[in-house]
Amino acid sequence: MSKSTIYIDGEAGTTGLEIRKRLEGRNDIEILSIEADKRKDHAARKKRLNECDLAILCLPDDAAREAVALIDNPRTRVLDASTAFRTDPDWVYGFPELTQTQADKIGDAKRVSNPGCYPTGAIALLRPLVDAGAIPASFGVTVNAISGYSGGGKELIALCESRTGGDRSAAFCLYGLDQKHKHLPEMKLYSGLHDEPIFLPSYSSAFYRGMLITIALRLRDLNRITGKLVDDETIHLLLAERYAGQAHVKVEPLQRGLEKTYVLTPLAQNETDNLQLRVFSNEDKETIILTACLDNLGKGASGAAVQNAELMLGLAAR
Repeated sequence: MSKSTIYIDGEAGTTGLEIRKRLEGRNDIEILSIEADKRKDHAARKKRLNECDLAILCLPDDAAREAVALIDNPRTRVLDASTAFRTDPDWVYGFPELTQTQADKIGDAKRVSNPGCYPTGAIALLRPLVDAGAIPASFGVTVNAISGYSGGGKELIALCESRTGGDRSAAFCLYGLDQKHKHLPEMKLYSGLHDEPIFLPSYSSAFYRGMLITIALRLRDLNRITGKLVDDETIHLLLAERYAGQAHVKVEPLQRGLEKTYVLTPLAQNETDNLQLRVFSNEDKETIILTACLDNLGKGASGAAVQNAELMLGLAAR
């Protein structure tokens, strides 16, 4: 049986290294590479991009667009890990669990955009509820999130690990306060919301990887706007039914009557390619807290890329 060939353009970066680590040792693919001193060589990259079955781009946005422009072989399929094509209608969004048919769309696609780490959790929580009308598409949503510092790429990793960056290497850093974060258009489009959510991302220099996304909902607001009963069981059931049978998304049992000492850590899914969703109900306050926990380098990046690559190449999941 012939092996599928994969070329990772940008394999020396954080995401590229993680993808390669996951793919090495498989007997159903061959990884094509370029010598380290030629990784930025135009001709060498173009050759690899046009001779592989699947090109995985782990590049900044502009470089990803340039790489796509170098491909003239109609047989080459592309999986892009940047933000460049995530809202492009000619590209398929690489979140297989988005709808019942999304995995098939990815499998048939020539061009697939790998989701962002923050949007993976936010969209997973919001899309089933918006589709069902439990959250109106016009509803104002605030998404809070914290990530390990690896989410910031090489520069932030170096800064946090050197501990010489002053305020930016503090244990907790809130950013994106101008509400122009590059993930916002993606969140709006694939969650089904009419407007971009208010998004408050943060990172910590205290841990390298791991991510926790939280969304708070007041039930009486949803009931008033929708004109129907929306309770904690409804919210939980909609999520549980949407992701039933999915290998990489798990909805935990509905959480009620929490103790004051209960703590949820963003590290719970580290070193996995899984997405863990929870619904916390505070009945006396009539509030719901939705959470999504994932490894920002797993299901939030390289793990998702491997999942998409398997679908695109018709390979068995490992």
